[in-house]
Amino acid sequence: MSRSNKSSRTRSDRTKKRIAGHLEKINLFAAGIDIGSESHFVAVPEELDEQPVRSFGCFTAELEAMADWLVQIGITTVVMESTGIYWIPAFEILESRGLDVKLVNARHVKNVAGRKSDVLDCQWLLQLHTYGLLNGAFRPDEQVCSLRSYRRQRDMLVSCRASHIQHMQKALRQMNLLLDNVVTDVTGKTGMTIIRAILSGQRNPVELAKHRDKHCKKSEAEIAKSLKGHYRDEHVFALRQAVELYDVYDEKIRICDKALEQKLNTFDSKDASDSSNPPGSDKPSKKRKSRCAPDFDVRAELNRVTGVDLTDIDGIDENTALKIISEIGLDMSRWSSCKRFASWLGLCPGTKISGGKVLNRKSKRLPSAAATAFRMAAYALANSKSALGAFYRRKRSQLGAPKAITATAHKLARLVYSMLKNGSGFIDEGQEQYEQKYRSRVLKNLKQKAKDMGFSLTPIEPAVQTG
Repeated sequence: MSRSNKSSRTRSDRTKKRIAGHLEKINLFAAGIDIGSESHFVAVPEELDEQPVRSFGCFTAELEAMADWLVQIGITTVVMESTGIYWIPAFEILESRGLDVKLVNARHVKNVAGRKSDVLDCQWLLQLHTYGLLNGAFRPDEQVCSLRSYRRQRDMLVSCRASHIQHMQKALRQMNLLLDNVVTDVTGKTGMTIIRAILSGQRNPVELAKHRDKHCKKSEAEIAKSLKGHYRDEHVFALRQAVELYDVYDEKIRICDKALEQKLNTFDSKDASDSSNPPGSDKPSKKRKSRCAPDFDVRAELNRVTGVDLTDIDGIDENTALKIISEIGLDMSRWSSCKRFASWLGLCPGTKISGGKVLNRKSKRLPSAAATAFRMAAYALANSKSALGAFYRRKRSQLGAPKAITATAHKLARLVYSMLKNGSGFIDEGQEQYEQKYRSRVLKNLKQKAKDMGFSLTPIEPAVQTG
């Protein structure tokens, strides 16, 4: 063999080794599971079993048989798609057997165009995971997951109760009882007392108006005027059923509040040396308690658990803080920086560039309950006199309301991340201080631009008014 051919062959071998190193097998004892509503298809490496692809039903006994098989052949890590809620039982059983289970986004494992079947899907998952090409989705620890389930159950109950409030208002309107015009909330003390009196048989508007609470802004005469209507039996029947269902859901929400409180009590205190006096518990909250907030001191419990008072941030009340903590957990080390955290929430500008041209900067559309909570908190800053409120209004005038809400939610997310990770507090600098800093920053930039162009800025002296 000539020297040139030998040299060419050596270079070719080195190139093949480099290319092979790019796709090195990382997870040798991996399994891929295609999740379904009736059955799960599992694929393992062909070297570990004579039948590398098997199908298991969704019954608990069959899921346990699947876990036994995977442990028996030496599987250490499993990957599966997040298909609806069908993955939860399989995930929990496999995780309890000591396997490293990763839940991945279906968008990240989309197969190439061609034939599609359950067998091919699970084999594709196995192939991607073997080469380490899949990242597991975020899932908090078991304690936070349990808290999140209680909180989501409560949100569902609140939503169902709200629909029956609408049914109550509909029945009242059909009888031309304009109670919602004279009271702020028909489920308040005045409204519910009048409604229950109607259901007990009272029809006299003057007598009904006497149930007015002293804090009600409208007078008894105005309330009596709104309660003169047509009490048809079918409408009263609909009102009665709506009130009964409202009471049922109200009771279930109280029971859920107790379960939430008990679950929060199981969390360790951030500062074990002073668990009886959590930070921020000695000062009263400046924010008004929401009617939809749980029926216990959520703020004190969250202060004890997190070591900081998230409600110090304008726009975030105790209910929003509970929602955020139940979704993201307490361990901020899962994200290396606040930028990664904001990107995971989908609150960062997107990057869509082709041919060196920026096509758009829209943020990612993600079904994140935590991001929704941050956006709602940002929207609540519209009339706030704080620095965050001034920031939101400035962004709204520049970008419009939707983008301003996302930008402010991004700022709130960074603040929460910093507080939870570093244990630092939040001090509002105030609207005036923020406006002054912004004006100084704009003036500094203008002076620099003028200097770069060979000009200088000269302040205009105020005109002296003569009498």
